[in-house]
Amino acid sequence: MKLVLASSNAGKLEELGALLADSGIELLAQSALGVDDAEETGTTFVENALIKARHASRLTGLPALADDSGICVDALNGAPGLYSARYAGEHGNASRNIDTLLEALKDVPDQHRAAHFYCVLVLLRHERDPQPLIVEGLWRGRILRQRRGDGGHGYDPVFFDEDHQQSAAEMELSLKNRLSHRGQALALLRQRLAAGL
Repeated sequence: MKLVLASSNAGKLEELGALLADSGIELLAQSALGVDDAEETGTTFVENALIKARHASRLTGLPALADDSGICVDALNGAPGLYSARYAGEHGNASRNIDTLLEALKDVPDQHRAAHFYCVLVLLRHERDPQPLIVEGLWRGRILRQRRGDGGHGYDPVFFDEDHQQSAAEMELSLKNRLSHRGQALALLRQRLAAGL
């Protein structure tokens, strides 16, 4: 099965590609097929994922998989949320986004720095699919005061998993993939596909 990934984010392609490695699903980057990113005009993660998947499917004629995800911080009423990738005002500048987040939380004590990564995955079988497969995943943790680790991407260096006492950027990839919001969502998607739903 060939799917176009409705994203130009190299980190997402690598992560989702690793998670799908033994599934029989071939994931193609939309950029390799000449497709630019869709404009994310939705007000929820689900809306944005649907917009992206429909855009990629329409332009390629292939089934499309879209991910919309972000980090939601309790003390900031869920921000950065939908705007995680452009929190500092420039899309995809992870270092500046982290700096902006740490500045926003500088006076927040450790016990009030709870956060979670959230991911919604949408699979459209074709552009007009009236019944898209929609799954979600959530990974709870807290925001550190400074970066730890040099793996991962995005907010991983400041997202701390209490159970494993590591930042997401310090984790072995196999552990991160098992725990992560994206890994959880993809596991659910694989179950749904295996069940023929």
